[in-house]
Amino acid sequence: MAEFWSWITDLGNSKIVALLLFMGTFIAIVIYLFSSSRRSTRFESYRYIPLDDEDSPMDPNAASGDRNKGEKQS
Repeated sequence: MAEFWSWITDLGNSKIVALLLFMGTFIAIVIYLFSSSRRSTRFESYRYIPLDDEDSPMDPNAASGDRNKGEKQS
């Protein structure tokens, strides 16, 4: 076990291990996000949230004109 820790603490080896861990985590997250079509469509509906100026939550399936349905038109 002591040999393993001395191998890991060597900077040349620890960089490779860290790269493999982070790459594996990234690939796992991407596979998780795009594996289900229902999850994919839900994330697709969140696409324009940063550009939405409304303070109230909106239905992702509603058209852009339906968003202002309850507001008075002046």
